Amino acid sequence: MLLTFYCRVVQLVLHISGFLLPWRKAIRVEGAGCVKEIPQLLKENKGLKPLVVTDPGLVKAGIAAKVTAVLDKAGISYKLYSEVEANPSVITVNKIFSLYRSESCDSFIAIGGGSAMDAAKAAAARSVRPRKSVNRMGGLFTVLRKLPFFIAVPTTAGTGSETTIAALITDTETRHKYAIMDLNLVPRFAILDPELTAGLPPAITATTGMDALTHAVESYICLFNRTAESRSFSLEATRAIFQYLPRAYKNGADLEARQQMLIASYKAGAAFTRTSVGNVHSIAHTLGGLYNTPHGLANAVILPIVLTDYGKKIWKRLAQLAEAAGVVGSSERTDEDKAKAFISAIYDMNAKMGIQRFFDFIKDENINQIVTWASKESNPIYPVPVVYNKTRFRKIIEKIRDGGGKL
Repeated sequence: MLLTFYCRVVQLVLHISGFLLPWRKAIRVEGAGCVKEIPQLLKENKGLKPLVVTDPGLVKAGIAAKVTAVLDKAGISYKLYSEVEANPSVITVNKIFSLYRSESCDSFIAIGGGSAMDAAKAAAARSVRPRKSVNRMGGLFTVLRKLPFFIAVPTTAGTGSETTIAALITDTETRHKYAIMDLNLVPRFAILDPELTAGLPPAITATTGMDALTHAVESYICLFNRTAESRSFSLEATRAIFQYLPRAYKNGADLEARQQMLIASYKAGAAFTRTSVGNVHSIAHTLGGLYNTPHGLANAVILPIVLTDYGKKIWKRLAQLAEAAGVVGSSERTDEDKAKAFISAIYDMNAKMGIQRFFDFIKDENINQIVTWASKESNPIYPVPVVYNKTRFRKIIEKIRDGGGKL
């Protein structure tokens, strides 16, 4: 009871303070081939020498080249860093920062999923806070300075990092994955070009899409911080994901589905930036740090288990999401029935896309660490519908390991 009271007081203060903050969203540029607009955006914003940040897979697949070719054609000088790993580390961020400084770059272009964008955002933060280590930037409002001009080019539809205040970084020594959260981390432009996601493998399409769904759902069920826009974005993103994710999974060349998933990911990212995420994410982050579990996969597995555990606290809001997703009709059943139908629909969509129901790789000796990290991340700031103490976190983690979250 004391923990819940303490958390709610902190969350209420943050809720009230939130109305005083200068929230903004990345300016959205969308449509097939819209990467061609990048040179003009750089010119208009005095980006003379960008540092392009991406990962080896996108270089090998030729996707990063679709962006750099546009820069080459426009005669724009740039430097390339292409070694971002999944769950980017402090070491990687520091390497990017060092290259940015040594090559006298003045802007950033991040190409990729959440890993590339988060690493670039953290490096950009270091560029304006060179005396502050990455580790010391963990938490809320630790940057507080305007970043260099920043363009985010997502190649997956899931993380929403192209419009969020967060950058998730892993400490290599401790394996702790933590978030840097600051309003200045929101990129200036988000380039939503479906052609860059057309070749995405089905498994990555599935898990990144479920990542976006988790953002929309966790934002919608937050107790505080919700605005008319965040509610609308969450509902619209949920509706689009249920409609277009199966299509994108089955046919990677479906540009309409790809475009709609990019927009849904953007909206879900904008929604949770204003509200928050919750206990699903705090647990997922620990698995990414300890086991290198892809973030979207972790969210996909954990989401229905935690939603089931929340119980009646969220039935009304899940019922509204169920209606938006087309899982049930507005005049059918009780809120409880609709909520449970929504959770079942998540399990069903996971199953159809080959996503497992639990993580049996979680080791007994790691559970205490998972509980500690997840609790520290969630409490007191995440306005979750149910505040988890360490005992409840432990029970949920055991369900995630043993598959005990089924309705």
